[in-house]
Amino acid sequence: MPEPKTPAVLIAGTGSSAGKTTVSLGLMAALSKKYKIQPFKVGPDFIDPGHHTAICGRASRNLDSYIMDEKGVLETFARASQGADFCIIEGVMGLFDGLDDTEVASSAHVAKILDVPVVLVVNVYGVSRSAAAVIKGFTEFDRVNIQGIILNNAGSKRHTELIRNSLRSAGINIPIIGALPRSKEISIPSRHLGLHTAGENKLDIRLLSDFIEKHVDIEAVKTIAGNFKAQDITLSEPDEISSTRIGIAWDSAFCFYYQDSFDDLRRLGADLTFFSPVSDELPQVDGIYLGGGYPELHVRELEASRTRDDIKKAADDGMPIYGECGALLYLNESLSTDRTYRMAGILGASSRMTDKLQALSYTEAQVVSDSPIARKGKIVRGHEFHYSVTECDRDARWVYRLRRGKGINSGMDGLIEHNTMASYMHTHPASVSFAEFLRLCSRYKSF
Repeated sequence: MPEPKTPAVLIAGTGSSAGKTTVSLGLMAALSKKYKIQPFKVGPDFIDPGHHTAICGRASRNLDSYIMDEKGVLETFARASQGADFCIIEGVMGLFDGLDDTEVASSAHVAKILDVPVVLVVNVYGVSRSAAAVIKGFTEFDRVNIQGIILNNAGSKRHTELIRNSLRSAGINIPIIGALPRSKEISIPSRHLGLHTAGENKLDIRLLSDFIEKHVDIEAVKTIAGNFKAQDITLSEPDEISSTRIGIAWDSAFCFYYQDSFDDLRRLGADLTFFSPVSDELPQVDGIYLGGGYPELHVRELEASRTRDDIKKAADDGMPIYGECGALLYLNESLSTDRTYRMAGILGASSRMTDKLQALSYTEAQVVSDSPIARKGKIVRGHEFHYSVTECDRDARWVYRLRRGKGINSGMDGLIEHNTMASYMHTHPASVSFAEFLRLCSRYKSF
């Protein structure tokens, strides 16, 4: 007998401030009381998935049709949804907002790839009949299966009824399944790279759950999710298994990772050991992976930690080390914030923080020299988002030539020294697997 398909729904918004994060987190909190909820996030964001994971107790996965392509979206969804009772997908920006003027990387594109029903969150502050015009436009713009409407910032029951009547008069038969009043209690603090992380900000999950249960028809959401019929796909398996131990930098300084990266490493045979460059000793490992995060907020502790010297020694010894964004700042010679701090000193460059956003873009890179993550000639997709500037030595060795994006300098990204490489670009295993990294780690282990 075929395995039953997991019900799923995508929560989208008419824009970035429509309220989809509040609705998504609230639904996850409410449904998690009785069910196993598998959360997802459209786009490359690292922070929202952390909140999803904290609420649901299951690691949230990203679904990005630019970086992962359609096959990667389908595979990630199929793998992660196994064993869940419901899947809730939080959208990104407005429903149709994607790469440039295309649908690629939009919530709508992911909804069409998965053929999943959509609940549209509409900010109705200061409007009534005009909301019907907005909703009508969203329902007719493209073939997305919108099956429910949730109003955010509804002023009163009469306000909601005016909008409901306006929808009926306009011939829109999609039901309003929720109307959220304005609430100052439901908020998450933010900083320069987005919301505070789940580890820093303790959401009042009960408050969030109660708020959504009071103002949203949860049974209607479950019915909509039950209309989803997942596609049958064949999941790919690795050709080669590498028995290695990989150290993962994991603390408040380095916390931006895709769960799919950990899954890819484990499928390829790696044993993962998590450690803090701020407070732990470097464990006995065959390679190191440092993600992005907020090293600039912990720069004093990073400078003072002996782990900085241990990582430098490991790099000099030839250990494969791969880093992204915040890791680049750490693996360089120095990082300047209120003053200049010594960092690991592996890569011939220095970085400084600025008050201005330096890069926010999807990226596409050609690998121009063999590296710990990929061999020369491969095309890698990812994204960049940072407030720092990095200045390199004249003899800097580059890994990436960007076809799209800014990189470190003049469209070049990815510095390499010994078997250590770091870039501003964040990647995803659907674009570039960790197979090459583990191959180098296995070789290092055998020496």
